[in-house]
Amino acid sequence: METTQLDDAESTAKRFGELITRLAIEAGYNLDSGGGGRSALARDTGMSASAIGRMLSGRSLPMPSQLESIARAVRTDVRTLLVTAGVISEHSWPHATKPDVLSVTQQSPSLSPEAAADAWGITNPGIRSMLLASIEQAIRLQEASSRKVERGETATRE
Repeated sequence: METTQLDDAESTAKRFGELITRLAIEAGYNLDSGGGGRSALARDTGMSASAIGRMLSGRSLPMPSQLESIARAVRTDVRTLLVTAGVISEHSWPHATKPDVLSVTQQSPSLSPEAAADAWGITNPGIRSMLLASIEQAIRLQEASSRKVERGETATRE
């Protein structure tokens, strides 16, 4: 590896380590010596304590397979980790909406609350019942609001 590439890799690992340190502290890990935070972070990520130490000190980057557990532990997402630390550019992984969640303009008018629950994988009967009731209530409120607008009434709060 050329010297420039080695320097870039080292500075990327250092930025990543600084970011994870900051996020871990914000997430409640006490990273002070004897604070137990490094061990807890190792446990929560499934990484070894030595790998956590190398990562936090900026001596190494984690394996790609470890990124999700790190992001989860420090309460962020993988994209934020990689872009903020400068591992990848903002343009290489642009923000995008989930393709399986359609916007209002993309949804079929015949999409029922049950179909929405199915599409989102909501199978727990209690959660599903609550979701369906909420969707049905929202539909009724929207229809009532639309009727008021059609009649030229304005919605006011009491």
